[in-house]
Amino acid sequence: MATKKTLEKILRGTSDANIFFADLRGVLRNLGFDERVRGGHHLFSREGVAEILNLQPKGNKAKPYQVKQVRHVILKYRMGGEPSAKAQV
Repeated sequence: MATKKTLEKILRGTSDANIFFADLRGVLRNLGFDERVRGGHHLFSREGVAEILNLQPKGNKAKPYQVKQVRHVILKYRMGGEPSAKAQV
């Protein structure tokens, strides 16, 4: 499943500049986030998560700093299973 591979890439933290925006959106939707689109901004929220993720694509890729924000939320709320020892927050 592409979403599982993308989640693993996000948690590894070694290729933040190489995550496709559509794949990042898919991961968040599979983790139970609701998506709202306002212009070019994709706002993701989920009950029980204080942070609202505001993401915008850069071409067809996700912005590296936004991938890092997503990783931080996934790890903080323990949504991605057990992170590897190399996960960078």
